[in-house]
Amino acid sequence: MANDTIMLRTASELAAMVRRGEVAPSELLEHAITRYERHNPTVNAVIVTRIDEARAHAAVLDAEAVAGSFRGPLHGVPMTIKEAYDWADTPSTWGNVAWRDNVPGTDAVTVQRLLDAGAVIYGKTNVPFMLGDWQSFNDIYGTTNNPWDLNRVPGGSSGGSAVALATGMAALELGSDIGASIRNPAHYCGVFGHKPTMSLVPFEGHVVPGMLPEVDISVCGPLARSAADLDLALSVLAGPTGMNSTGYQVALPEARQTRLSEFKVAVMLDTPVIENDSVMLDQLQNAVDALAAAGCVVEEATPQIDQHEYFENYLMLLRAATGAQSNDEVFAAAVEGSTAWDGGDRGYQALVDHAMTMSHREWFQHHNRREGYRNTWAEFFGEYDLLLCPTAASTAYPHDHSGTRATRRIPINGGSELVVDQLFWAGWSCNSYLPGTVAPVGLCADGLPAGIQIVAPHLHDRRSIRFAELVERELGGFVSPPGYE
Repeated sequence: MANDTIMLRTASELAAMVRRGEVAPSELLEHAITRYERHNPTVNAVIVTRIDEARAHAAVLDAEAVAGSFRGPLHGVPMTIKEAYDWADTPSTWGNVAWRDNVPGTDAVTVQRLLDAGAVIYGKTNVPFMLGDWQSFNDIYGTTNNPWDLNRVPGGSSGGSAVALATGMAALELGSDIGASIRNPAHYCGVFGHKPTMSLVPFEGHVVPGMLPEVDISVCGPLARSAADLDLALSVLAGPTGMNSTGYQVALPEARQTRLSEFKVAVMLDTPVIENDSVMLDQLQNAVDALAAAGCVVEEATPQIDQHEYFENYLMLLRAATGAQSNDEVFAAAVEGSTAWDGGDRGYQALVDHAMTMSHREWFQHHNRREGYRNTWAEFFGEYDLLLCPTAASTAYPHDHSGTRATRRIPINGGSELVVDQLFWAGWSCNSYLPGTVAPVGLCADGLPAGIQIVAPHLHDRRSIRFAELVERELGGFVSPPGYE
């Protein structure tokens, strides 16, 4: 092709072009690098590169393709990965200055699977400090900007991942999600993201230094510019590893539905727990109306769960999980801060401190309550194929590095609300380990993209991805931000 707009095609299309001999892996990589050199200075999404090694790897893939040999379904597809993943001989800092010299000697399992499938990884994408924000900035690599509006956040913690996709610097991305860290950036940047069922994709190589166990609620998964690419990536990434691979195999059920009219979906576009921006809700309602007009069976419905109690349950379990990874200094501060919770303070920071320091007995009580919620969700999905809901409380909000995450506020309906309130939509599905796909559904009245969250039953990941594919066909899917076409 005459210019690098080829990099705005889907990963599936690019891989097919390589197999047909229409383009070589090295050519695709150069197109990606050209876009990186042109756009990255403005958005600061790709923060580490190994271009020489990528070129050498692509040259090997060139020769294999000429010989008719292909490593897998991603042969020759250029991509980037989230900074927190181990990529041998490359720093994995999690945006933490103290881990600047954390250089693993092996690849994460997921990274190795992508390479085995033929992907060409040339760089890493930016994250917030300790992956703990919906802004993606840190003291090592700086701030990542949303290509739709450079004054706004790209989401997080896979913020650089979503921006690399939206700007065509990568054809596929590897992210992770414990608090909408895949889903939120996809929504803010107008791309697709899939949060898999808990434990479906291996976590090894996406852990803080010195920690081995899987982190509760946290999952690894793909971001892409099409639903088909999410499905392709999931096929590459999913499956047991280590001791589990001795006897376990993955056989995800295929989605039986092929048309929108074959889906019966529940819709929940608002909640009494937090305030949601009407500009975003209007666009989500427009999307739901269009899907209903196209034949999808739509009903307003929610699981029989107290949403306030569920939100607190998620926050407790979430902050227990992330708090377990904190250093001694942070933990000591939480021990001191937890006295506020004991004294009746029910603010977010008091909850965080208490959750980090509570007894295992109390944690298990929260976990037991969650298991009850999981049963309720299973009953709900006996009636409905899917649930459609927001991904966040608003579209992408302005950069704000002041104060702490617990104190920052974002504009909602002419006022301001705590940014952490958006965790409601993050946890509404993932607290119960459910899969969720985010699909772009057009631009809101503020000119920013919106994605709808598609929640599926346990291990029915392909069902939400299939629905996202049908949404894409009906509503148009990914659109390049202005100036990045």
